[in-house]
Amino acid sequence: MVLNYIWIAFFLISFVIAIVRLGLYYFGYPQYGGLEIFPEIMKAAFDMAKSSVVDISFALIGILTLWMGLMKIAEKSGMINILAKLIGPFFHKLFPDLPKDHPSVGLIMMNFSANMLGLDNAATPIGLKAMESMQELNPNKDTAFDPQIMFLVLNTSGLTLIPVSIMTFRFQAGAADSSDVFIPILIATFCSTLAGLITVAIYQKINLFDKVVMAYLGGLIAIIAGVVWYFATLPPDRIGPISSLVSNFILFSIIASFIFLGLKRRINVFEAFVEGAKEGFDVVVRIIPYLVGILVGIAVFRASGAMDYLVGGLTYLIGLTGLDTSWVPALPTALMKPLSGSGARAMMIDAMANGKADTFAGRLACIFQGAADTTFFIVAVYFGSVGIKKTRYSIPAGLIADLFGVIAAIAVAYLFFPVK
Repeated sequence: MVLNYIWIAFFLISFVIAIVRLGLYYFGYPQYGGLEIFPEIMKAAFDMAKSSVVDISFALIGILTLWMGLMKIAEKSGMINILAKLIGPFFHKLFPDLPKDHPSVGLIMMNFSANMLGLDNAATPIGLKAMESMQELNPNKDTAFDPQIMFLVLNTSGLTLIPVSIMTFRFQAGAADSSDVFIPILIATFCSTLAGLITVAIYQKINLFDKVVMAYLGGLIAIIAGVVWYFATLPPDRIGPISSLVSNFILFSIIASFIFLGLKRRINVFEAFVEGAKEGFDVVVRIIPYLVGILVGIAVFRASGAMDYLVGGLTYLIGLTGLDTSWVPALPTALMKPLSGSGARAMMIDAMANGKADTFAGRLACIFQGAADTTFFIVAVYFGSVGIKKTRYSIPAGLIADLFGVIAAIAVAYLFFPVK
């Protein structure tokens, strides 16, 4: 229901702003727009509708086909059940409605692992498979199930240990040290994830002070601290290559373990792959309407100028308080991130353009980009893939996680990169 109202708001707000801008043009204020306003909005809508299918959905077909095939090997070889048993005690506390050793537990674990390593192409197909597995247990097929909400919100919080792509963009933008945002991003994304976890736990009355939960969370914090310490000891020019090597080594090792275990269990590995791969195309077809809908709404909102006015209004209000506004030029990245990953990436690149990669705003835009994930995109794709229409409190909880990620990003930016 929330997504329905937000989607309607994208179009109606955009329409009102476009009408106002057109009226101002006719009354002698050409700086606010012109006759091209509505053509630009419609062009943005049509271009995004095409891009949603051609650039995103078609690209997903190959990726999903590959990973759905690999997931079927993992399922038939018993690897998913092994992972479920390893992480079962912790996940049973966070996902009490999932039976112990249920296959979805292993899939959730693999999805989180891929996200933490910054491997989006692997994480999304595994996440869709996990959502599908949980949907089998969902008593109300059109309404989000508690475990699905917990899973989705933790995904939208975007916990990433190694933000390789962001460091690459900083290098391309001419940053003196492309990895200087690594630790700030890690801190900000961890705060976002923790906020999302606490929010959903409150909604679902989950006891986070349980000794099992505390033990696993303590272990996770120790791992993150270890990663921070290790990369902090590396020369700046070695962080990117080593993080990329570690991420992809772990990923290919997982794939090899699927195949090895399948061989050991004497299953027909290739046939299992093909059987699972066939599901990839079906999943893409199911999510296309949701994908087109949400991305076109976002494109219209941007093309109408609504996003620019929103940022400008916030800048003005913050300036009235007398607070430092050095962080405001990076705000478009934070505002766009819940809506569109590619849009936020474009905002981040723009914030670093023309030699601004090492400015406070340039660095903060990168931290914003890594602090959370695309809440509305994830809701549309993950829930759309299994036909869920009633998302309950998923979006508010995801946005709360995003908000804490933004606040943490600003705080750590001032801590690591003091404004002179």
